[in-house]
Amino acid sequence: MIKTIVVDDEPHAREDLTSRIRQDSEFNVIGECANAFEAIRDINCKEPDVVFLDINMPKITGIEMLSMLDKDTLPRIVFVTAHGEYAIEAFEKNAIDFLLKPVSDQRLNITMQRLKENHQPQAMVSEAFSANLKFVPCYRGSQYYLINVKEIVHAYSSPTTGVHLLTKESTQAYHTNISLKVFEDNSDLIRCHRQHLVNPEAIKFIEKLDNGLGRIFLHEDYTIPVSRNYMDSFPAIS
Repeated sequence: MIKTIVVDDEPHAREDLTSRIRQDSEFNVIGECANAFEAIRDINCKEPDVVFLDINMPKITGIEMLSMLDKDTLPRIVFVTAHGEYAIEAFEKNAIDFLLKPVSDQRLNITMQRLKENHQPQAMVSEAFSANLKFVPCYRGSQYYLINVKEIVHAYSSPTTGVHLLTKESTQAYHTNISLKVFEDNSDLIRCHRQHLVNPEAIKFIEKLDNGLGRIFLHEDYTIPVSRNYMDSFPAIS
C-alpha cells in the first residue's frame, strides 16, 4: 500500500481528489490536511510515501512548506496547482510530478501509475526548491502563530513534548512540528547540544565548565548547555 496524504486548503478540491485516489486499492490515504500547519504535523508523524500538495495555500504556500521538511526523509511530492504556466516551466524542466486543476481523470491515472512504479523521494524536488526558513508555523495552547525565524533565540527538543522555540520577545515557549535538524540545515541557528540550537546573535557570553562542558548565557537568568562535541564551535569563552 502506498501511504498518501492530500494537502489542499479548498475542502471540495481536497475531498474530490481524496475520493478519486481511494478508488485505487494500492493507495491508502492516511491524512487530509487543510494547511501547512496540519501537513507538517501529519508528514512528520505518519511518514507517508506520497504527498499531493497544493501550491497556492494561504499563510504558507506548498513551495514554502518544503523548506520546513527534513530533506532526508522527504516523501515523493506531487504538486497540485491551478497555475499552468508556472507548473510547465518549473516542474517539467525538473521532471517533477504535478497535476493541473481541474485535475482530469486521465492525468491523475497517469500520475498514480507512475507512483506505483516508483514512489521513492524525488531528489530534484528539494534541489529545485531549496530555500532557507523565513517564517515558522508554531502554536501555544490552542493558538497558532507564524513567527519570523530571525526572532528565534533558542530551539530545543524534549522526548515527551517535541520541539520548542523561544523568541526575543517572549519568555513563554512556542511548540512547532519542525525538527531541530531542519532548523540546523535551513536557518542561522547553530547546534550547541544534541537537544539545543541557539541563535549566535543572541549570545551574551559563554562559560567553560568542568569536563569540557559549557553553558551559553542569553541573559543573566537564561542559560543553554553546551556539550563537549560543540565547545569548539564557540571560540569566545569567558
